[in-house]
Order: sequence, then structure tokens, then C-alpha cells
Amino acid sequence: MDKERIDRIIDKYQAEPSYLIQVLLDIQAENHWLPKDALARVGERLKVPMTWIQHIATFYKAFSLVPKGRNKVHVCMGTACHVRGATRVLDTIQDLTGIKAGETDLDLKFSLQTVNCLGCCALGPVVEINGKTHGKMAPGKAADVLKNYE
Repeated sequence: MDKERIDRIIDKYQAEPSYLIQVLLDIQAENHWLPKDALARVGERLKVPMTWIQHIATFYKAFSLVPKGRNKVHVCMGTACHVRGATRVLDTIQDLTGIKAGETDLDLKFSLQTVNCLGCCALGPVVEINGKTHGKMAPGKAADVLKNYE
């Protein structure tokens, strides 16, 4: 992420240190992660110590200090989804993407996570990709769904 874009985000909040979290959220939304050079620039412009920025960036789960894929895949492993075959769906997605839960592929196309519940148990097993819910998933259906996100 270039310095000018980071500066525009910071300027949107008048370089006010109290907007640190919002600045980081905007950078994360645009870049999919928080690069170290971006954090350094934020600290420099907001006059906030890097230790504090690191504390915030590691405390909140919304932030990532490692590159994430353009497509965020969440596989529900809650009870309702689990008993309906979520493990097989997860295995299939792992095979198709070549990554395990908690990883991002080298092309930065997919990041895969398991979650405890997506709140739509009647549709289980459920896979959410970039906020879109795909219910009643089956291993055979996973390939068709993933094709739409390449």
C-alpha cells in the first residue's frame, strides 16, 4: 500500500490519534491486511507509539498482520453444521484450495477459517464467502461455489 493512500486515509480523520482504530480498519478494508510499513506510517502521522499500534492490531480479531486472500471463506463448524457434514465440506474446500483452516493461498485468492456458528443453523452445513451465505453445502457443491470466487 503506497504512502499517499495511507496519508489520504489518515487525513480523512484529520490525523487525530483518537481515530487510530478507524484508520486501521480503513487500511485493512482496502489492503486486506496491515503491512508493517503502513503501521509505521500511521504511528508517524498520528504520533502514536508503534507498541500501542501493535497492541491494537493484535488485540482485535478484525485485523491481520499477515496477507489475506481476496476471498474470505468461513466454514461453520457449529453443532448443527457439524452433524450435517461440515467436516467433509471443510476437507473438500481444503483440497480444492490447497490450504488448511487459518491459512491463505500463495496467490492471495483465498483465506480459509473455521467459525463456531454463523447463526443460520437451519441451512447447515453453511459456508460464508465474503459475507455471502451458502447453505445446505455438500462436498460436491463446494467446487461449484468456489468457482464463482476465482
